[in-house]
Amino acid sequence: MEDELTPDSMLYGYAMGIFPMARSANGTEIDWIEPSMRGIIPLDGFHISRSLAKRMRRGNVHAVLNRDFQQTVAHCAAREETWINEDLTRVYDALHRMGRGHAFEVFDGETLLGGVFGITLGRAFFGESMFSAHTDGSKLALAFLVQHLLNTGFQLFDTQFITDHLASLGAEEIPQLQYRLRLSVALAADADITSQPLPTADQVLQRRTHTS
Repeated sequence: MEDELTPDSMLYGYAMGIFPMARSANGTEIDWIEPSMRGIIPLDGFHISRSLAKRMRRGNVHAVLNRDFQQTVAHCAAREETWINEDLTRVYDALHRMGRGHAFEVFDGETLLGGVFGITLGRAFFGESMFSAHTDGSKLALAFLVQHLLNTGFQLFDTQFITDHLASLGAEEIPQLQYRLRLSVALAADADITSQPLPTADQVLQRRTHTS
């Protein structure tokens, strides 16, 4: 890999099944990570709880794409400990200008609830980070995003790692070898995240399985 992190080197890394993380927000050292177990969200297996479905039906909950990419990245990085440093922020912004970096935010009326941003390559969406400005904000953003990825022909939603939060939504871990096989299939064709209008809350709920 190149010593200097660039948009091309990041895309090359993703295509190879690895991803960069800074050691600290203020540091300059970046490691390329290849976990033995990879987190993914199966696009046909996302779970919406009854309480989350109820929240989606209240008010005017809706999603927007790329309204403010830099703001979304800043929200995701605004925590005590983060792996998003200045170099990564710079490259994310460049990828956004190239049409590879995308921010997905959810609002209730004009109130920002939460969001997620990631990188697209082929039919794969590489989720970088997410945030909640209000309760369940990141869950709502993921619910809309998963449906939109299905609508626009994506096959793989990579979450890098898995957390209890993601597992409750249907995320799972798979061995890196299996991940690489799925990745190769996803990279064999292209998908365009801007090719379809964003789903409404009703459309998301019609496709999801409610749990308790």
